Amino acid sequence: MFTHKVDDDISLKLVDHRDADAIFELTVKSRDYLKEWLSWPIFIKKVDDTKDFIKSSMQNYVDNKGMVTVILFKDKVAGIASFNSFDWTSRIGQIGYFLGEEFQGHGIMTKVVRALMDIGFTEFRLNKIEIRVATENFKSRKIPERLGFTEEGILRQVEWLYDHYVDHVVYGMLKDEWVDLN
Repeated sequence: MFTHKVDDDISLKLVDHRDADAIFELTVKSRDYLKEWLSWPIFIKKVDDTKDFIKSSMQNYVDNKGMVTVILFKDKVAGIASFNSFDWTSRIGQIGYFLGEEFQGHGIMTKVVRALMDIGFTEFRLNKIEIRVATENFKSRKIPERLGFTEEGILRQVEWLYDHYVDHVVYGMLKDEWVDLN
């Protein structure tokens, strides 16, 4: 099973069925916080909903379509970070993430995304990594900006959030740019 130590306090592990209760509990505790920028939290009403997500994520990993990892902070489930999708023809991976509200402000997600970039560019041999974030989600936008991503453009009204559409800003990092930064 895939595991990756980020630092002494943070590690990533491939999501599996044993994580269902902890992910569900984190989602419930952070629901109001998460739903400001994510559409799915209101649909997670019981642990079986989380189990369905995990089952789908595990199948996508087997099919080489994505990779969902659990973020562990001091051995507690703190969030999810993933390659939501891979375009193997163009060698592009798209990263997505969320962190429970109680884990904010420790630099966890910046370290996690940097680790996923290392994995993406070295192990998966991607040429490009993208991150898409709602334009008004300034907290989340800081992560790719901190890591040196290039703002590539705006996708207009690309996501429906309950009662309105939001635009996404697309950030991209090329393998050559990542090598130059490291």
